[in-house]
Amino acid sequence: MPPIQVLIVDDSVVVRRLLCDALASAPDIKVAGTASNGAIALARIPQLNPDIITLDIEMPGLDGIQTLLEIRKLYPKLPVIMCSTLTERGAAITLEALSAGASDYVTKPSNTSSLANAMDQLRQELVAKITSLAGRRRSSPAPMPAISAVKRTASVDHAIDILAIGTSTGGPNALGEVIPQLPQDLPVPVVVVQHMPPLFTRMLADRLNSRSRLSVREAEAGKPLEPGQVWIAPGDYHMTVVRNGLQTVLELNQDSPENSCRPAVDVLFRSVARTYGPNVLAVVMTGMGSDGARGAAFIREAGGEVFVQDEASSVVWGMPGAVVHSQCANKICPLPEISQVIVRRVSAGRTQASLGARTARV
Repeated sequence: MPPIQVLIVDDSVVVRRLLCDALASAPDIKVAGTASNGAIALARIPQLNPDIITLDIEMPGLDGIQTLLEIRKLYPKLPVIMCSTLTERGAAITLEALSAGASDYVTKPSNTSSLANAMDQLRQELVAKITSLAGRRRSSPAPMPAISAVKRTASVDHAIDILAIGTSTGGPNALGEVIPQLPQDLPVPVVVVQHMPPLFTRMLADRLNSRSRLSVREAEAGKPLEPGQVWIAPGDYHMTVVRNGLQTVLELNQDSPENSCRPAVDVLFRSVARTYGPNVLAVVMTGMGSDGARGAAFIREAGGEVFVQDEASSVVWGMPGAVVHSQCANKICPLPEISQVIVRRVSAGRTQASLGARTARV
């Protein structure tokens, strides 16, 4: 297969050179061309026919958001990776870009770390995302796993006491569809790992909170878990849940990354399995890689359940696909149905548990 063709769009000649250098060592990727602003980029797309675009957010004239909107009108399936700064403004505009149809994002090297380390991190992240996003577009859809790979629950015989969600690439939009649809009286707490850097997770929590009936906040160590609350792991921190007397509280740590991620879904899923046993419902949504698959196995071994987003509605089916292929999924759901199946399962489990308690008293 020929190399993936990339169009780099950035008004800074220095950044264009950095991105070209970052991709130069990837044998399966070729920089087809560059553009210094949005207007030039739109003119070059039909000339170069790129497989994917990296797009600067802040540019004079036609800025990144405006350019993205035009690309989505003309080329709705063309993957676009936004290049953002690690600032509060950069985080806010990046989330706006993701809502407007961007496939993913990377953060530009900052002045706070060594250029060599920053470039190495950028190279790894950018190559992986280009390969995943553009590779999916150029390849035929993978066959669905055999039905035996999905372990369905025969009956609802226990309550759900916590909802744990893990996601990555495409996750902000997926969370934006699921969390606001959950009812205000949801009787369980919700804990979320979304692979994002610091600042971005707080901005994501604020954005979801403004659109949701539940309280959505970035996690803080020591906060007790209560029904109707949604806690999002902060960037660069693993999030766990632990018993503290009669309460269950959040803990944060900066232990080594897992699956090259911090926060990692596996870390959260292991902790909810240890703390809540069979009373866990986990949901793994769109994302690159396999983070969450090992944690899903812990949840299943403890008697909990795992639902995953289907391939057709995922930006990247890496994470949910890994759970399915490891035979740890109870159910595969299209994104528009996930909030409904969550509510049904949580409600059914509590109704069944209540009936069982009344029967026992009789």
